[in-house]
Amino acid sequence: MLFVGRAVIVLLETVLLLVGGLYCVCYVAFKGPWEVMGDQLVIMARESSALKWLPSLYYTAEEIAEIEKVEEAEDYAPTDTSLITISTEHTVTENGPGWTDVRGVFHPDEDDDGIIIEPVKGAGYSGYMMIVEDPSRIIMGSIPSSYGKRGYVLSEYVEYFDGVAGTNAGGFYDPGGMGDGSIPDSVVVVDGQIYYSEYGCGTEGGGGIAAIDSNHILHVARYMSRQELIDNDIRYAVCYGPVLISNGVSADPNSLIKSLNPRTAIGQCADGAMLFLVIDGRQVVSMGAKYQDLVEIMERYGAVNAVNLDGGSSSMLWFQDHYVNNSSSVIGVRDMPTSFVVLKEGANNG
Repeated sequence: MLFVGRAVIVLLETVLLLVGGLYCVCYVAFKGPWEVMGDQLVIMARESSALKWLPSLYYTAEEIAEIEKVEEAEDYAPTDTSLITISTEHTVTENGPGWTDVRGVFHPDEDDDGIIIEPVKGAGYSGYMMIVEDPSRIIMGSIPSSYGKRGYVLSEYVEYFDGVAGTNAGGFYDPGGMGDGSIPDSVVVVDGQIYYSEYGCGTEGGGGIAAIDSNHILHVARYMSRQELIDNDIRYAVCYGPVLISNGVSADPNSLIKSLNPRTAIGQCADGAMLFLVIDGRQVVSMGAKYQDLVEIMERYGAVNAVNLDGGSSSMLWFQDHYVNNSSSVIGVRDMPTSFVVLKEGANNG
């Protein structure tokens, strides 16, 4: 018994030393001589579900609010659908099949399937852009009958809807980063049916909605009421935000939180091509991207409208039976209630 008692004491002392050491390390990181790094860590932690509580160990609520403070985002005008003229023709140029962006840059479609995936890199981040030439191939991968019961990982949604590619989509109830991904945390529209409209649409980082109408045009806004969803014949919609580009006008950089995190975003070009951007983060090779990084990438590809989707450990891109990017989740690929799925060529999507 004496041996057991001593072992317990040693174990407790070891745990206390580890906890104390970790607290001190975090204290230096948050409150050390590098204020910019401390502020960055606060915002990064606050954007995550699992570590949202951590900054409160070192800062008051007032200090956290001051660090997170950004200018109020403007109220964007309703999406001007006349700026989008959809061409579903699969283009073949003298350089072979592919897609040409607004800069005149040709993006080869090596397997000639209307989907182009290429790497994107910047200061401290790396990820992938998926270009889908025909927006009619995009659907909401979501199963409303499962809401409140279970979520699905992205690969399951792509398989369920017999697609070929997909990304994560809207936010979901995720207490402590351990949610089961079954409950959206804001309004969702699936096949024209509206769910969770009582939740509204918005996040702490600035609200935004990605809504696709029956003509396959992407609408973006800080918020759309139930009636606006109906009036615009919205077929699919999820919320997160913030809005990155609206009617060709980019968001004010001063209104965007500047933390580095894994990101997912959706955009649409003037010819109707859909853009899906996924950035890895919380990794040595890719710390993550700021919202302004997403704006600049979407600008380069010619997005007329674009909005940030759920990010963090949910940011995933699936293509042809494998995950293209690396999940930042320590518990594996996350279950979620919504996704965007790219159907096979020729699939009937209205």
